[in-house]
Amino acid sequence: MSTPEAKYTKQSSPIDRGPAFLRLALAVSSAGVVNIGLWIVVLILPNLQSDFGIERGEASLAYSAAMAGFAVGNLVLGRFVDRYGISPIMVVCGLLLAACYTASSYAPNILVFSLLQFPIGLATATGFAPLIADVSHWFQRYRGIAIATTACGNYLAGTIWPLILKDVIATDGWRPALLIVAVACIVVLLPMSFLLRRKISSHGDSASAYSRPTKKTSISDTVLVALLALAGIGCCMAMAMPQIHIVAYAVDLGLGAETGAEMLSVMLAAGVISRLICGFLADRIGGVATLLISSVLQYLALCLYVPFDGPTELYTVSLIFGLAQGGIVPSYAIIVREYLPPEVAGRRMGLIILSTVVGMAIGGWAAGFIQDLTGSYAMAFLHGIAWNLLNIGVMTFILFRSRPARQVTAPAMPA
Repeated sequence: MSTPEAKYTKQSSPIDRGPAFLRLALAVSSAGVVNIGLWIVVLILPNLQSDFGIERGEASLAYSAAMAGFAVGNLVLGRFVDRYGISPIMVVCGLLLAACYTASSYAPNILVFSLLQFPIGLATATGFAPLIADVSHWFQRYRGIAIATTACGNYLAGTIWPLILKDVIATDGWRPALLIVAVACIVVLLPMSFLLRRKISSHGDSASAYSRPTKKTSISDTVLVALLALAGIGCCMAMAMPQIHIVAYAVDLGLGAETGAEMLSVMLAAGVISRLICGFLADRIGGVATLLISSVLQYLALCLYVPFDGPTELYTVSLIFGLAQGGIVPSYAIIVREYLPPEVAGRRMGLIILSTVVGMAIGGWAAGFIQDLTGSYAMAFLHGIAWNLLNIGVMTFILFRSRPARQVTAPAMPA
């Protein structure tokens, strides 16, 4: 009886070949649009505070609602992509995003606006863990760089959209900006979902696509996932302060919202570079070591925010921070594929990405609350630094408990 392994041949497989790289390009393009849901509240945070007459902490709750939806979306949609593929999920979520952005543009108060951010965050999750899981099955040799490149869509959205929307927000307000995003979701995501409809498992490629783990630890898979989830909370509690509050921080310093938006773009553009570098690095030294290096660098960059508050210094520190932290979250997806069975990739990535989102959501709110409490962001930076140290400790523990696993590769079809 023939098996999927017996049917597999390098000649017929799209793994690590042209179709895989085409899919990677389509995935990044899609992610660059869908992930604006993570940054739109960051861009308009001072506007929300002014228009609705609320405190910074209250305005930050809208971002927390989006991140809560993003967390749930990564967990739930990750399971769906394991079963149905990415295409039908992207159709439904593209329509949901367009509807919710349109409704948000007419929100009469912060409560309605915040409630709408939850489904926006849920649908935005399509462009992260589910899309990364889908792409990861199309690569073996270049899996690290493929995962990192797909994750760059998140930062591409944060780099490009602030530049597109900042003048609209400055002249016409934040409501028309949301309508522009709603139209983009329909125009881009629906055609992309059609182009991504092919599933790797339907072409006899499962032997390579579902290669077994390459690393193992002396701890159980359940404990490993729990530790990764704890590390995810720690790194993103730290990451939240600059990413979520840099625009508001610039306004507080008298530098203006447009300057803050430019700092965010610099930070996230550097994050794209960081993610690509970390992808190459992970293919050589592994995801755990790569994540640990990035986490240490993020800690050092956060420390630099404390003594500096001038425009030139903040542009420079934002660049350094972006270069430091960009590779952290994608490294979790790489670790999942290195240590855990591939048939549960979507759900395990979703669970761990959920933890990082929880960290971002709570960290974003906590930074705003600390700012309201103390009148400055100095303590908020120190709060993030403490959580970063927790991440470093957990990842160091996992690194010292890791060792290579025996890799089983599929045999080629006999001539």
